[in-house]
Amino acid sequence: MYIKKIKLNKYRNYENLDIDFLNGVNIIYGKNAQGKTNILEAIYMTATTKSHKSVRDYEIIKFGEEEAHIKSIINKNKNDEIIDIHLKKKVNKGIAINGKKIKKISDYLGFFNIVFFSPEDLNIIKEGAVKRRKFLDFYICQIDKLYVYNLSKYNKILNQRNKLLKDINNNSELIDTLDAWDNELIKYSFYIIKKREEIIKELDEEIYKKHFFISGEKEKIKTIYEKNVDKDNFYKLLREKREEDIKNKTSTIGPHRDDLKFIIEDVDIRKFGSQGQQKTAALSIKFSEIESIKRKTNNNPILLLDDVFSELDESRQKLLINNIKNIQTIITCTGIPIEILKLLSPDKIIKINNGKIEIEKNK
Repeated sequence: MYIKKIKLNKYRNYENLDIDFLNGVNIIYGKNAQGKTNILEAIYMTATTKSHKSVRDYEIIKFGEEEAHIKSIINKNKNDEIIDIHLKKKVNKGIAINGKKIKKISDYLGFFNIVFFSPEDLNIIKEGAVKRRKFLDFYICQIDKLYVYNLSKYNKILNQRNKLLKDINNNSELIDTLDAWDNELIKYSFYIIKKREEIIKELDEEIYKKHFFISGEKEKIKTIYEKNVDKDNFYKLLREKREEDIKNKTSTIGPHRDDLKFIIEDVDIRKFGSQGQQKTAALSIKFSEIESIKRKTNNNPILLLDDVFSELDESRQKLLINNIKNIQTIITCTGIPIEILKLLSPDKIIKINNGKIEIEKNK
């Protein structure tokens, strides 16, 4: 599976852009603030329907315009599939595959898979639990539609419960309605917790192998699912924390508070790991994500690397290169050292300048 073409119209800084990609290593380079990352964002959005930057759709539309379009051609199982995404300022986005409108986002997710890797992802170990949960949810949503459904329902109910907690501070009689929301929250949490347990067990084995290799067979890493709550005691804890939740106007119990823990030689490297250990673990996570998607979907994901090489030392750069063979990779950068360029042996090089293609070279 690979992306053959993407067309952008009134998207971010692009009036019109038309790029062809090859099924190999594609490099997009140029100075900062030229729109390189915007191209990766459009591919990410084509796969997930959302921006990796957590912005609203209307912020993506070119300034002064009312709508934007992303049109992609994906080669999947040797067939070309045309995906259209239509963004408007005041209505929900529209998505179509080969001209057929998609009614539910959950039906679309997983149509094709990507792995996105940015410098920020190198900090996934030392940053907060929110980033680690986001990684986990994004990965599972690409391979399990039932997880998408339960997670979406859970998040909607969680937002309603949090709103109710705020309203109770102004009207104490509303407290009687909390039980109904608690029951719904628990109902949709079961599958989320079960699936996370299952996936983290699988990822733990894969991350262990990758990390052991990258560390020169010197370190053994363990990935642990830190559950905020078990399904068996969820209701009990919700009741115990109810007064605190009302006071703080937020829900303190549930899988929305889960985390991932990474242990090397009994040391929690989130807090006490060296920078080298944390970056090696982050690389291991991404490599494991690639291998897991390959195994579960029988298709290669598309790998998007957003200026990652500049944040890695030479040895880790080479490790990254060795792990992107036989997978379509689209790389953005301001420049790559000549020795790394030789190792990458790119199939296509594109220079972007001020929202336009300035140079385009095929191998």
